[in-house]
Amino acid sequence: MALEEVIMAGFGGQGVMLMGQLLAYSGMKEDKEVSWMPSYGPEMRGGTANCTVIVSKERIASPVVSKPTTVIVMNRPSLDKFESQVKEGGNLFINSSLIEKEAKRDDINVIKVPANEIANELGNNKVANMVMLGAFIAKTGVVDFDAVMSALKKVLPEHRHNLLPLNEKALQKGKEILENLFLCGN
Repeated sequence: MALEEVIMAGFGGQGVMLMGQLLAYSGMKEDKEVSWMPSYGPEMRGGTANCTVIVSKERIASPVVSKPTTVIVMNRPSLDKFESQVKEGGNLFINSSLIEKEAKRDDINVIKVPANEIANELGNNKVANMVMLGAFIAKTGVVDFDAVMSALKKVLPEHRHNLLPLNEKALQKGKEILENLFLCGN
């Protein structure tokens, strides 16, 4: 893996920033070069939020990404805004629980993950971000899955450590859903 440039986007409160921080921290744990750049809309919770994460084996010249290799969208406005930016041949992860619209492009890999549905099955809608992150890591291999699991303890605030097992299950479910999608030829 030479370089993975990711834009993660959704509403504030969907855990987009946490996904980005976890990916960046996992890359650091593997001695990779990382960049994490957050961007918030006018409101934190309920407004738009996105972050750019770069993970590389080489130095990162700029944290600005115009053609990401992957875009992860957790809501429809994010799909509308970022689909056109995905690099040709890149990946577009769509939270199919909240986004019914089809992607317009046919020159990218579109991966639909019912993140909220799986999170609800696990008993907490707030882990939809971890479901999506697990699917992303399983697809790209940008960081080792075990590094992400261990990084959770550092990224989640201590008062949320009671949620570590649930977040780990959500990451695992995301990985499994992606493996099942590709076993079925999708």
